[in-house]
Amino acid sequence: MSAEPELIELRELAPTGRASPGRTRLERANALRIAPGTARNPARQLVPGRGHRFQPAGPATHTWCDLCGDFIWGVVRKGLQCAHCKFTCHYRCRALVCLDCCGPRDLGWEPALERDTNVDEPVEWETPDLSQAETEQKIKEYNGQINSNLFMSLNKDGSYTGFIKVQLKLVRPVSVPSSKKPPSLQDARRGPGRGTTARRRTSFYLPKDAVKHLHVLSRTRAREVIEALLRKFLVVDDPRKFALFERAERHGQVYLRKLSDDEQPLRLRLLAGPSEKALSFVLKENDSGEVNWDAFSMPELHNFLRILQREEEEHLRQILQKYSYCRQKIQEALHACPLG
Repeated sequence: MSAEPELIELRELAPTGRASPGRTRLERANALRIAPGTARNPARQLVPGRGHRFQPAGPATHTWCDLCGDFIWGVVRKGLQCAHCKFTCHYRCRALVCLDCCGPRDLGWEPALERDTNVDEPVEWETPDLSQAETEQKIKEYNGQINSNLFMSLNKDGSYTGFIKVQLKLVRPVSVPSSKKPPSLQDARRGPGRGTTARRRTSFYLPKDAVKHLHVLSRTRAREVIEALLRKFLVVDDPRKFALFERAERHGQVYLRKLSDDEQPLRLRLLAGPSEKALSFVLKENDSGEVNWDAFSMPELHNFLRILQREEEEHLRQILQKYSYCRQKIQEALHACPLG
């Protein structure tokens, strides 16, 4: 049996006609297969994870719990995060964490200027619209520069297909279902807490510098790339926990920019050319501190409002209790003082 790793091909790229010569070789490229490795047996996960040093998460922490998969949100009481491995969870989930701390992970991060597409700043990365002739010329130039068989191909409808390479640099663990049944794409899109597979989870840390190639269409969006990667590796974490970044090296400086959900990675690849220094793609945790509330459903937003109200009421109760206690002590001191 061949041990050659499989390349991810999104569903809508299923061949509609006769494959061209060499296409079978083209759609199988060298890539690392990501496997759970030495995760503990779920039936024996009764011992709390060792080595964690949990502390309250920072005020900018808006993310998903690494244990249960639900969204962590609040103004005052957000959640807990391990100071070593960055495992993040709800307060209520702390006692259920069975994954051992892996310690600080050296992922080879270089100093980078990071830009976020969620902020209201002048857009300097808008890409030009290419005509059919310009697209065809760009594809010819691109194919003439590459040293591999990962060519781009122009389709009759004006779209084109090609390959992108994504480097996975995830600090926190990912979760896969404990059962053998893989989650469907619909389960991932429905969000956390709605599928039976998300209730029984096994967590593990991805290997350092894992890389995967994807065969995509020019109209494939960044969000679809993330979903395809997660589905390939049976990851049941919410896709919104992750973000696709573009990395570029210019004038000795590394720049990182988070792609919006609707940006088209293959189009960016074509415009930048095949150089990895000019453009590469990195999958990271979506820990920018910005929350895209439009991505949540109406029931989820109503639930967040209820959480906010309960937290506000509890916070006000604690503040009033502190002031009442202080006032009481002052009054007791006044009564204890002799008159005159």
